[in-house]
Amino acid sequence: MTTNEYLKMLVEQFHSAAVATIGSDGHPQTRIIDMMLWDEKGVYFLTAKGKAFYRQLMAQSFIAVSATKDKASISLRGKIRNIGHEKLDEIFEKNPYMQEIYPGDTRSALEVFCLYQAQGEYFDIGNPSHVTRESIFIGENETRHSGYFVGPGCIGCKLCDSVCPQNCIDLSLKPVVIDQNRCLHCGRCAEVCPEQVIERKD
Repeated sequence: MTTNEYLKMLVEQFHSAAVATIGSDGHPQTRIIDMMLWDEKGVYFLTAKGKAFYRQLMAQSFIAVSATKDKASISLRGKIRNIGHEKLDEIFEKNPYMQEIYPGDTRSALEVFCLYQAQGEYFDIGNPSHVTRESIFIGENETRHSGYFVGPGCIGCKLCDSVCPQNCIDLSLKPVVIDQNRCLHCGRCAEVCPEQVIERKD
């Protein structure tokens, strides 16, 4: 699937997400925020200017977002920007319940934020024996794939595959190749590798 398809899923199917910032005490703080809109520029959400959440967003300009539904999840972390009242009317049109929360001109208390540069993943365990994991990138973000990778020096002993819960290692190649779209990141393969050539990359 494409990034836009995952953003559409986040907004239209998951909708409510846990959003993390750093609180005034220096510790992580989460709250549930509705993801209101999406387009090719990113994902949009809003909050009232009087909230501590608003002050944290303005000061930090960075968030982590996680949403889940039916054993699938989308997680993103990246940069945000305040776009003021831009898209506010469109948000209220597409999310009519907001008109009851902030009727009439009281919506002026709200400002819109866009998650415009981010990296994350889609993870689905709907079929437990065949999980799905895909990377998601928003904006001009450097592509960094995380996971376990087999380096030079692999002797093809197959021990890694024997302990892999998802059997997602292609043994027909040398060095063997881990299917990153199915890997659970459990690390068992790295633990048993006699040559210690399987490394975790973040």
